[in-house]
Amino acid sequence: MTGRRLRAALLLAALPAAAAGAVAVALRAGHRRLYADRHRIKLMPQPRRSCPDCRGDGGWWAGGANPEMEACGCWANRPAWRLRLLPVPAWPDEPSF
Repeated sequence: MTGRRLRAALLLAALPAAAAGAVAVALRAGHRRLYADRHRIKLMPQPRRSCPDCRGDGGWWAGGANPEMEACGCWANRPAWRLRLLPVPAWPDEPSF
């Protein structure tokens, strides 16, 4: 293998790692958390650490006999994005229910 082909192969091998790093930086900058399983991919908002109201806690406790947490607007008013994935068909050799 020549030096040029080896260099190209190494660059192509490093591309997925660089793309994953770029996605991680973008999620942190956008204050979102990624959740993925075989049925869905979700991007959920996170509280901002620089928020002057909640200081990154996501809310505060409202007083009273039964205190409840009031969510801060820095993350509670932002939508969660969901992407449903196609269902995985059953294995052909498995019997049905």
